[in-house]
Amino acid sequence: MSIVILGVFVADTAYRAKRMPVMGETVLGDSFALGPGGKGSNQAVAASMAGGDVHFLTRLGVDTFADMARETWKKGGVTPHVIDDPDSYTGAAFIFLEATTGNNAIIVSPGAAGRISPADIDAHADLIGGADVFITQLEQPLDAAMHALEIAKAGGARTILNPAPAAELPPGMLALCDFATPNESEAEALTGIAVTSPEDAKRAADALLEMGVGAAIITLGENGALYHDGETTLHVPAVKVGKVVETTGAGDAFNGGFAAALSRGMSPTEAVRYGNATAGISVTRAGTAPSMPSREEIEALLNL
Repeated sequence: MSIVILGVFVADTAYRAKRMPVMGETVLGDSFALGPGGKGSNQAVAASMAGGDVHFLTRLGVDTFADMARETWKKGGVTPHVIDDPDSYTGAAFIFLEATTGNNAIIVSPGAAGRISPADIDAHADLIGGADVFITQLEQPLDAAMHALEIAKAGGARTILNPAPAAELPPGMLALCDFATPNESEAEALTGIAVTSPEDAKRAADALLEMGVGAAIITLGENGALYHDGETTLHVPAVKVGKVVETTGAGDAFNGGFAAALSRGMSPTEAVRYGNATAGISVTRAGTAPSMPSREEIEALLNL
């Protein structure tokens, strides 16, 4: 059962410090790390590590960061489908990590992946249309994501939209999605409903269903996730494994684990629990793609 993911790879440049500098100020950091990132790429690695047969579609520049991308996918067992773009650059991200909490603030410059076009999607229509599970996010252009969802849906895939980073969506986009997986702030951006509790999440999920989504899964950080499909509503607690080291990539771990579980025939609510376990392990480790756990680790945690 194949999983096809459309998205962005970026090189993460992560700076850990006690606080963010204000404009015009310089502060000394505690550490620096360079590693692989991008929501789509992270999700691809997470899904593959969790046991999925994963194909990742993106654009890269022709540069050193592109080499990092290919090495990341090789290690993670991801099959890449890359459009090389010598006229642009491979994307990069600035990540600030608050030393005391592990919380983050991020700037993403997608570079070549910001030039993914509907024509690129048409060139890979057989791959997308043949997927069993299809995922995309909002780091690449919306028209490309929309077109890919149309092709995946027409081909019979179970479609997942991770609406991150938050953006205004084209009309009809949510109706192409069997599942939407926003976090609290993204759910609020889409629905106008502030999400500070599972009860708020249920109201936001109702609003997403009215917009055409098949099922809404609102991720709630340390409070787990709320699943709602109009018939079943379930608050799935977070799976706590140990001390939180870094929350960057936790949502990507969830989405990848969720997709892998769906592709193996788990029910959506079982897949949410699997996604929570994937994220729960990932936040105990530094980095994004390098923090993604194996299928064996996840299933040992869940006693599967």
